[in-house]
Amino acid sequence: MVEYRIDRRSGVATYVQIVQQTKQALRLGLLEPGDKLPTAREVVEATAINPNTVLKAYRELEREGLVEARRGLGTFVRRSLGTATPAESPLHGELDAWASKAREAGLDREDVAALFTAVLEKHFTDKHSLGDVS
Repeated sequence: MVEYRIDRRSGVATYVQIVQQTKQALRLGLLEPGDKLPTAREVVEATAINPNTVLKAYRELEREGLVEARRGLGTFVRRSLGTATPAESPLHGELDAWASKAREAGLDREDVAALFTAVLEKHFTDKHSLGDVS
């Protein structure tokens, strides 16, 4: 089961953090079709957020076709986004080692995120996007 971690200082809306973390769990195979998401009550108890925020996130996930609410039973995963590399793969290990090196070099989370995002942009940005004149 997924455990949500809310960063109140991130500037990202709480319900969006829940949606993003659920999608990440789906991509990594931590959640699979048929799995049950934590109840709104469980999320509220673990994170001290408003239950309506959890419900808003779950409605967004349902609107995207990723989960389905079953009255009286809970919210269940409908489909996976599992195209990412599993945790036991060599790529995961290499990325883990890289993150450790970055931390040892004195980079904080925001520095690492900025560096990683820059590399992602270099390798995964559509060549036809605005601003790319090559």
